[in-house]
Amino acid sequence: MFNPYSIIKYPLVTEKATTLGSQNKYIFVVDKKAKKTQIKMAVEQLYRVSVVCVAVIKMPAKKRRYRLSREGYKSSYKKAIITLKEGEKIAIT
Repeated sequence: MFNPYSIIKYPLVTEKATTLGSQNKYIFVVDKKAKKTQIKMAVEQLYRVSVVCVAVIKMPAKKRRYRLSREGYKSSYKKAIITLKEGEKIAIT
């Protein structure tokens, strides 16, 4: 059984993501094991839109310093840039 909620975690709302919204492109954080076809099917089922293109980017873990000398890592994640058919929109709040 295909569960789109396990593929798409949440929409990424940043300054760059909001400017891409005017070009019919939306950014989502997705599962690390998800493939482009699974991401496309999940977005089409959840938002009832037509997806033209899916671009996937793996964001690496980054080293961060906590307090004085403790070091840790900001976890890695995978994001997808979704291009929709002309005239369609996703209402992200």
